Amino acid sequence: MEMNRSRNATRNIIFGVILKIYQLVLPFAMRTIIMYELGVKYLGLNSLFTSILQVLNLAELGVGSAMVFSMYKPIAQEDSKTICALMRLYKVYYRAIGLVVFAAGMVLLPFIPKLIAGDVPDGINIYVLYLLNLMATVFTYWLFAYKNSILQAHQRQDVVSKVTIVTDTCKYILQIGTLFAFHNYYYYVCVLLLSQIFNNILTAIVSNKLYPQYQAEGKLPKESVKEINQKIKDLFTSKLGFTIVSSADTVVISAFLGLEALAIYQNYYYIINAVMGFVAIIYSSITAGVGNSMIVYDTEKNYHDYRIFTFLACWITAFCVSCFSGLFQPFMKLWMGKDLLLPYPLVILLCVYFWVYEYIMMASVYKDAGGIWHEDRFRPLLSGITNLGLNLLIVKFLGLYGIVLSTIVSMVIISAPWITSNIFKLIFKRSAKDYIVRLGYYLLTAVIATLITNLVIGLIPGEGWVGFIVKAAVCVLISNAVIVLMLFKIPEFSDAVSLIARMFHIEKLVQRIQQK
Repeated sequence: MEMNRSRNATRNIIFGVILKIYQLVLPFAMRTIIMYELGVKYLGLNSLFTSILQVLNLAELGVGSAMVFSMYKPIAQEDSKTICALMRLYKVYYRAIGLVVFAAGMVLLPFIPKLIAGDVPDGINIYVLYLLNLMATVFTYWLFAYKNSILQAHQRQDVVSKVTIVTDTCKYILQIGTLFAFHNYYYYVCVLLLSQIFNNILTAIVSNKLYPQYQAEGKLPKESVKEINQKIKDLFTSKLGFTIVSSADTVVISAFLGLEALAIYQNYYYIINAVMGFVAIIYSSITAGVGNSMIVYDTEKNYHDYRIFTFLACWITAFCVSCFSGLFQPFMKLWMGKDLLLPYPLVILLCVYFWVYEYIMMASVYKDAGGIWHEDRFRPLLSGITNLGLNLLIVKFLGLYGIVLSTIVSMVIISAPWITSNIFKLIFKRSAKDYIVRLGYYLLTAVIATLITNLVIGLIPGEGWVGFIVKAAVCVLISNAVIVLMLFKIPEFSDAVSLIARMFHIEKLVQRIQQK
């Protein structure tokens, strides 16, 4: 069975964007309320616990990715019996993972104070807060987590987005109410725990309604289980490396520089991470479709699609970098005040980090869809170890500069070249030389668009929100104008326009514009 990939991807992207806007605005409001109602150190605590729990989630081992990948083929073949058996195996694995996360979390409990430099907010018991956050994580595995896999494999993440909007609405209403009414951070975290339980239960109900034919029953052949377990083993090193990269920076900042420095850094990273979330909607929305395409179509067709995908991703990334570099400082001054600004050179480093990170994430879509985890298993691990080692080595000398530089270096010298080589060698079976040249041109486009945009923005006077809105509008127009001027002559431009037209059903409109 061939999926309607364009329709599914479009639906997923639309609802994913709606969800991400929702998840950007309300957490932004929550972060602001915590800052002004409780103080900057609470922001640091929130970021620290999130990173610690990401480390504990290593127990997941990549089970979810392996299971979803294993469902692509039986879905294409309409093999319901195999899908049900996969769900049963997934259910068993996730219950065991929940136990492992809980046990590991309890072992880590006595060491939590060692991860915080300086003091903590008065009247706070960090052990209680940590345990509440830990249980919220554990319940994500114990309560019907396996039901989510069938939605992902069928490319119905729009359903997940709708459920999340409902549960998050309840969560944020209760959290805002408790902060204003009681000024109590414990109640805030308790609401997080309850909302996670609600989310899992509601997802399971919707999954059962859409796909009642799939229940967790049956048994896979030993050979199939062995193959899945091998995929999980391969994904573990990838998961470990990614966790080190994403969590090490936060933990090292907290341990060496303190909660206040962590909060300031996380204010910037929060915005970057929010934008990464928007881009990730595209990636996650097309991964199942790409996996289906690799089964249905030949290598040439898939390579053609990959070039278009790269073009679109690099356009989006160049636009984002231009906006970050020009708007970060005025926005942060309005949001958190001039006393909580990072130096501008550090902002530029964060822009570099964003561009490289997004390239790796884009390539990872084809790595995941193609299932080449075994060959890729040591790349994230080596990159993560390099990042952590450099963090510990230079944080005392360079502070936050050292943290960001460590991450960039580990990605540029290890992760990006490695994943590119794997994709071209194992999936496309061709040289990556021409592709790398084109990628270099996309990077040059991002640099030029950023420079010109910043020069123009620098000429615009005005402070306050009115001045910021004017600068933002100019930034959007100038950056995209420069990108179009530099890219419109390459073949991928017209192919990308045609793809977008098909996704949003505006082919005739685009054809009329092109004829004129």
